[in-house]
Amino acid sequence: MFSVHEILDLAIQLEKNGESVYRNAVDKVTNPDLVSLLIWMADEEANHQRWFLEVKKNVETHSINPFMAEMTRQVFEGILGDKSFSHRDVDFSSVDRVDDLIGIFLEFEKDTILFYETLIPFIEEENTLENIKKIIDEEKNHIKKLQDFRVDQTDVSLADD
Repeated sequence: MFSVHEILDLAIQLEKNGESVYRNAVDKVTNPDLVSLLIWMADEEANHQRWFLEVKKNVETHSINPFMAEMTRQVFEGILGDKSFSHRDVDFSSVDRVDDLIGIFLEFEKDTILFYETLIPFIEEENTLENIKKIIDEEKNHIKKLQDFRVDQTDVSLADD
């Protein structure tokens, strides 16, 4: 069964994984524009992680409706299945083109948005709902920035950066 804390832990881990991947990718590229983009994205993921940690501190677990808890568990099991949402599942050593790297990052961001959009029906507190929607918008902005960068860097090798 997924509790509110477990869902928040998943969100925190998702953001932590994203931050780690983007910071590690900085060491593998030399293109200054891509380095700046990756640092900015890592900082964004760190900000999201801090927000979820704050939400977790403020959750009142004693007021959780058991029916909603069970329904939430079933929904998340159906959506997540065996997906770990771990950014570490990709073998970055086999990625040699900027376009491929950006494609991987785009998938991570899309998965993150899917996860957060799935949370929306279960959020009752208005301020939390507004903030999760803001984070979704920020994740969509990450996608736009990655897509814009991708257009400018088509067919460039990571070694050529």
